[in-house]
Amino acid sequence: MIMNPSTDLLKRPMRDLRISVTDRCNFRCRYCMPKEIFGDDYAFMHSSELLSFDEIERLVQLFVGLGVRKVRLTGGEPLLRRGLPQLIGRMAAIAGVEDIGLTTNGLLLGAQAQPLYDAGLRRLNISLDSLHPRRFGYMNGRGIKPEQILKRIDYAQSIGYTIKMNMVVQKGLNDVDIVPMADYFRKRGITLRFIEFMDVGNDNGWKHQYVVPEQAILQQLRTRYTLEPVDPDHYGEVARYYRYAGTNTEVGFISSVSDSFCSSCTRARLSSEGKLYTCLFANEGYDLRSLMRRGADDTFLLQAIKRVWEHRLDRYSDERSDADPTEQTYPSKINMSYIGG
Repeated sequence: MIMNPSTDLLKRPMRDLRISVTDRCNFRCRYCMPKEIFGDDYAFMHSSELLSFDEIERLVQLFVGLGVRKVRLTGGEPLLRRGLPQLIGRMAAIAGVEDIGLTTNGLLLGAQAQPLYDAGLRRLNISLDSLHPRRFGYMNGRGIKPEQILKRIDYAQSIGYTIKMNMVVQKGLNDVDIVPMADYFRKRGITLRFIEFMDVGNDNGWKHQYVVPEQAILQQLRTRYTLEPVDPDHYGEVARYYRYAGTNTEVGFISSVSDSFCSSCTRARLSSEGKLYTCLFANEGYDLRSLMRRGADDTFLLQAIKRVWEHRLDRYSDERSDADPTEQTYPSKINMSYIGG
């Protein structure tokens, strides 16, 4: 069922759909799921509360009808969801889906990289915040060593995946790792993206003083490399990219705090329990799962999704940037483990 592409009240089209397939994670990263909050007795969702693969496939088909062309699976840690290659195969078969990606911490790639590739997955975003064993173990909250992730990155690259690395930078914690990380992945021809520490969710202790802005990171990198700006690949590109001079390898910046990209945001998000969110920093979602399980037909669902998007006015990062940081209060938001990054 194809309709005219939807745009919101700020004329932003819907092009990207991010789907959290589980709220569970095997890491306890301090900027997402700190172990002090998400302890061993934390009550995650029952499997019956998660969208089924049939429900996800149905919704992807409807979102494609409204303009979505790119789909990304997130979590929690998406590789904890059983049968994921089956879901990838079903989405790859949907007419209109031009790109499927997956965001992961990489720990489970050893067993799953090949089945996922065979099902049609080609792009991975892998999170790694330091090459230093102690710092990385502290940041992931589980004592996992970077070598465990690096081995799996090498394996995934050997299979044929296009890989982008994500590094969340926090002042006084892992900002000393900026150049070592850049050097390691430049030599391997892998794009590394530096992500400014953001106030996602409610539990990560975010303060503006812990943010390392893009320009400060660039200044560090330029003491070692010559960087050439790269034109955006498409409308709604959230990262700004540079190319290391004399190479085809790029480095990127996702700068939600210092240089908001709300004005061109094209992302819709489905949470683990099937709620539609129109912003990473939203505090309310629209319950599509309940509509489906009460028997809503595709026409009703399509109109519901279209209505939510066309009334969208979210620009949280713009509003945060415009406010006085000494006087700001931050509203309660959906936790990132439910909605993905």
